[in-house]
Amino acid sequence: MLSVIAGTVFYIATWASALNDPLSDLPRFGKPLNNLTVSVGREAIFTCHVENLGPYKVAWLRVDTQTILTIATHVITKNHRIGVTHMGHRMWSLHIRDTRETDRGWYMCQVNTDPMSSNTGFLDVVVPPDILDDSTSTDMVVREGSNVTLRCAATGTPEPTVTWRREVGGNLTNLVHGSVLEITRVTRDQMGSYLCIASNGVPPAVSKRIVLIVHFQPMVRIENQLVGAYEDQTLVLECRSEAHPKPITYWTRPSNETIANDNNYKVEAIPQGYEITMRLTIKSVQPHDFGSFRCVATNSLGETDGKIKLYRIDRSPTTRKPNSRRDSKKSWKIDYSHERNSAGMKDEPMLKAIDDEEQSDFQSATASSIFANLFANLGITAVTAILAGGLST
Repeated sequence: MLSVIAGTVFYIATWASALNDPLSDLPRFGKPLNNLTVSVGREAIFTCHVENLGPYKVAWLRVDTQTILTIATHVITKNHRIGVTHMGHRMWSLHIRDTRETDRGWYMCQVNTDPMSSNTGFLDVVVPPDILDDSTSTDMVVREGSNVTLRCAATGTPEPTVTWRREVGGNLTNLVHGSVLEITRVTRDQMGSYLCIASNGVPPAVSKRIVLIVHFQPMVRIENQLVGAYEDQTLVLECRSEAHPKPITYWTRPSNETIANDNNYKVEAIPQGYEITMRLTIKSVQPHDFGSFRCVATNSLGETDGKIKLYRIDRSPTTRKPNSRRDSKKSWKIDYSHERNSAGMKDEPMLKAIDDEEQSDFQSATASSIFANLFANLGITAVTAILAGGLST
């Protein structure tokens, strides 16, 4: 308090001394005092340009509170964040360090002339946006079909705007502007992360992620409910389930026993989001496998199953087309042998006849080969002579 009074007395004394000097030129301001806009926590600097100061003094005041801050080079206020600097007698600067929202207002550069000369400027302290956790929604768990309201409360100066976006596959999709996002009859497809983003032109913008979890009972889809197979065939059966929370899944065989992994069965559950592919591999279909298999999905909200009926089909017969004269003969002989057997005839003579015929075929083929070689060696003329001699005989 004493320092404020002393500073004021000093300021008045200097002003009175200047009044007693009628030959002195009065000071004037070189340029208007600029308005300032700074982010909270930054330093604000007002600079006052004074021409021909002479014996007069420059003071800085806070207008709205009528508080003297500095006189000449002396700091009067007890606010440790206030400082004053000057360059010669022409430039006088008021420093407000670590600015706060309470520093917002009008400031005056004053010279103790008569009448008093002054220049004023406004300090605007802007505040980056901030999201109030207490008034903003947190992660939510809801039942499918219910109504959902997400709230996002933000503060800042100027007042921030709120934008809602949704994360879909790593991309952001714009939804609505405003502090409240309402979803009517929410579905499983709307489950995911939502971002409320607050911005007011003062960096940085801020955001909060709110995860919306939608619970629903299992649903089972089957593409092929009727499957044919033959014994010893390797077979894969599939069901697709959707559920949240994540369900427990299993398979049952036609005897209604739960299937576990063993040498003949392999059970798999392949998750992707809230979808699960249920796969059953039968490595070798056995007679007891024909019937209805069930794929079952169950969670805290309910249980759903699907059925796949496995029916028997005949294995496709494998036939081989005859690719030689000999194969054709063998086929005919086998059939003929069957006829003889059905007539009550003995097999041994037939087998012998088959051997004799095969031997005859071999001898015929050998004679043909010898004749061909003879024809090639003797030439057409010799063969013709031999044939002619034979005919005359």
